[in-house]
Amino acid sequence: MADWQHAALPTDLRPAAEAAALGIYIHWPFCIAKCPYCDFNSTAATAIDFARWQRALERDLLAYVPLTPGRTVASVFFGGGTPSLMPAETVATILAAVRAQWTVGDDVEITLEANPSTVDRSRFRDLRATGVNRLSIGVQSFADEELRFLGRTHSAAEARTAIETAHAVFPRVSFDLIYGLPGQTAAAWAQTLTDALSCAGDHLSTYQLTITPGTPFARRGVRAADEDLGLALFAMTDEVLARAGFAAYEISNHARGSAVCSHNVAIWRGGDYLAVGPGAHGRLAVQAAANAACTLALHQVEEPSAWLKRVEETGSGLNAPDILSADERRDELVLMGLRLAAGLERERFRHLTGRNPEDALNRAAIDRLTAEGYLVCDAAGVRVTTKGRPCLDHLSAALLC
Repeated sequence: MADWQHAALPTDLRPAAEAAALGIYIHWPFCIAKCPYCDFNSTAATAIDFARWQRALERDLLAYVPLTPGRTVASVFFGGGTPSLMPAETVATILAAVRAQWTVGDDVEITLEANPSTVDRSRFRDLRATGVNRLSIGVQSFADEELRFLGRTHSAAEARTAIETAHAVFPRVSFDLIYGLPGQTAAAWAQTLTDALSCAGDHLSTYQLTITPGTPFARRGVRAADEDLGLALFAMTDEVLARAGFAAYEISNHARGSAVCSHNVAIWRGGDYLAVGPGAHGRLAVQAAANAACTLALHQVEEPSAWLKRVEETGSGLNAPDILSADERRDELVLMGLRLAAGLERERFRHLTGRNPEDALNRAAIDRLTAEGYLVCDAAGVRVTTKGRPCLDHLSAALLC
């Protein structure tokens, strides 16, 4: 048994028989200020023991080595929080550990999230020197009034400077935008898209504002845009970005050509990825009793100080992983896969579940949704149409009923 495993787990877990490509997610929980809409596992902190956190993240990562021999790492994603606050030395140490323990593909994608207010050219150059080759910037808006409402610590001018600086340093740059703010008009969002296209690289992410219980926005009674306006802004986004050459390869993500975020695509397609850092989640295929293949749902201790204590005492911040049942695995593959324009690819789904997509779904719902133009079911698999994309949650629920 690997030394990080919980005592409640079976003692005969072994590496998966198939050495499939592997992603690694590293969670840095700290940021300058917590945004009022954010429900991620992040916290504003001014005093951070960087050396201590570097040691803990590396140790937590290395705990996975016994169950992942022979695997090739295809992607590493530093998320948060604000990972651009991490010292470049910490990023370099983690990536050195990855290269020392696993094979790393020549085309490995290494993404790091950044906040425009943490940008300077020398910091970006230091991060690029560690091997980071893709930067994802939390812009959210190009309107100062909207940025203030969202609790962002940067201005529109700083956002543009950050993007320009990133393009000069990193080969791939993406940034996020949020729409559906209270009182936002279609004209205002159209202007934001115009501003975005004037400085975009080959990837954009666009998210509708969601008011999540427990956030400051929820406590203040903030209401997002109504459903009709949200649908109109969603349709506008797809139309405007498509005209500019950005295909909607996922419900909220748009790319020119092949410039998708391969780390996230692998997750949506049901690939394995390790979870490192407080609150991080992952998936890992293993062999259990009688050589039965199964998937572990990995989830780390959430609260940062509790996670740090656990790693220093035991070598890992993992809670006891859950072994997903066949139905649980099917459900998450459907929920994630239908987010992609490619949908549930037949051969891939059959490889992961032993079943064709339509055999794992409600056939009456497939027939009805296909007839109504929301779904396509053909030799390639099952996927949602342009008409169906805005109501994906309802479609998924019907298909899994």
